[in-house]
Amino acid sequence: MTQPIISFKNFTFKYDSQAFPTLKNINLDINKGEKILIAGPSGSGKSTIGRCLNGLIPNIDTGDIEGECLVDGKNIQNTNLFDLSFTTSTILQDTDSQFIGLTVGEDIAFALENDCKPQNKIRQTVHRWADELNISHLLKQSPQNLSGGQKQIVALAGVLIDESPILLFDEPLANLDPASGVKTMALIDQIQKELNATVIIIEHRVEEVMRQSLDRIILINDGEIVADKKPNDLLHENRLEDIGVRSPLYLKALEKANIDIANIPDLTSVAALPDEPEIGHQLQDWVNHSILEGEKEETTPLLELKGVGHRYNKLQVNPLHDVTATINKGDFVSIVGQNGAGKTTLCRIICGFISNEGRVLFNGDDLASLSIKERSEKIGYVMQDPNQMISQKMIFDEVALGLRLRNHNKETIKEKVKFLKKHSDAYIKDVHRYMVNTNWTWRKSNLPPTEEEIKNFLFSLLDELDSNTTYLSSGGFTVFVNDEQHRIECDFGGDFMKKAGIKLISDEKGSTICDFINVLCADFPILDRDYLL
Repeated sequence: MTQPIISFKNFTFKYDSQAFPTLKNINLDINKGEKILIAGPSGSGKSTIGRCLNGLIPNIDTGDIEGECLVDGKNIQNTNLFDLSFTTSTILQDTDSQFIGLTVGEDIAFALENDCKPQNKIRQTVHRWADELNISHLLKQSPQNLSGGQKQIVALAGVLIDESPILLFDEPLANLDPASGVKTMALIDQIQKELNATVIIIEHRVEEVMRQSLDRIILINDGEIVADKKPNDLLHENRLEDIGVRSPLYLKALEKANIDIANIPDLTSVAALPDEPEIGHQLQDWVNHSILEGEKEETTPLLELKGVGHRYNKLQVNPLHDVTATINKGDFVSIVGQNGAGKTTLCRIICGFISNEGRVLFNGDDLASLSIKERSEKIGYVMQDPNQMISQKMIFDEVALGLRLRNHNKETIKEKVKFLKKHSDAYIKDVHRYMVNTNWTWRKSNLPPTEEEIKNFLFSLLDELDSNTTYLSSGGFTVFVNDEQHRIECDFGGDFMKKAGIKLISDEKGSTICDFINVLCADFPILDRDYLL
């Protein structure tokens, strides 16, 4: 019988900062060479399991441990972080915390330099992985100047170059566009097969992870393992959405078309679905009855971009340039594009964080003459990393900060902060910020949108909202844009979309960020502002 390389036995863990355990009675064996997906809703304990595997628990994140966790035969309670680093290589959610080198090339080479490899070997290996990940043109740039998606790829290169027996990926697709996500999963699969490495993937985006074969999917909910099954068996049980994990799009389409998935032998991919005329007819009938109709009757320009652009430095290959677009009052707008296309840069320009070419007009007035503070009275902004926005010790004080700075009275502040209850069950007046910062990433992500929500801005910018889907869902909707029209239909339902007057507009001409804009024009009754994602 194969000896497991990872073994949890009756394992329970409670952070020092928390009153209750994050992981409860975990029993799990993972064999050498397996590729495992750990999935679950935000705050379920997935990342905490990962922190046990790489030794951050208990060496950095201290707490109470019951039971046993063995990694390659080493008990994590008796093994220091240095020794475990030879066994487990990790790519973290926060890629900035992993960067060591001043340039991308130096950062990728760090592990090999630490192992005193010959310089010619280091150069050869760095260029090999840079070519594989299509980041050769970034080798001389600073990692801190890259987009979120590019940072993720660089961190991935730094992990793969070390070729450890266990590769741990904590949400590797978090900041990647769909095309880069597919390539990343293919690369992880290739490396796993070449090295016979044990791969642990912690990820929300189940469908994209399943584009490559998996041995098992482990579902975590409320700190407990609720399922440990082969992907096909788990999909037939249709349990993902019961615990708050999004099902693959094609499964939802089959359900909407009233197709019995129990009669389909293999549900692991679209390609595996049977090529039967009856299924095709049912899907086509559903699509035909879900065509979007309706247009907004009135449009009032709110934000106008005229020839907007920005270049960070002379080494930037594709700077943002010549962006011209109009965002109307009441529009729900999504900016989508490849990593590094300039999506976040455009948000920073609108907020006044960086200089820009061209003009930005708000209600017909040029924003160039306004300071960042003056713009903040009109425009709310939620950053990709919520840690950059959280400054107060207590959650109540954090959410109320903006209102206090605007001199609202205590009763108004108290009433408006109650809005948080609608978006997070983490709401307790006396909860300390540290509890949010330890492992409840979804709650950190929910706090900034809630802060912006109660300030009644005319215009709100939500940068990389994928991590804030709990916030959107709590409002009654979830939006995915670009080529996933049927994902939107699955979430809303055709009748709702027609009633709301949602129209999908797509332009794919190609050279500037303006060409990546997809607009959802809708008068949502629950929204009285605009959201630019």
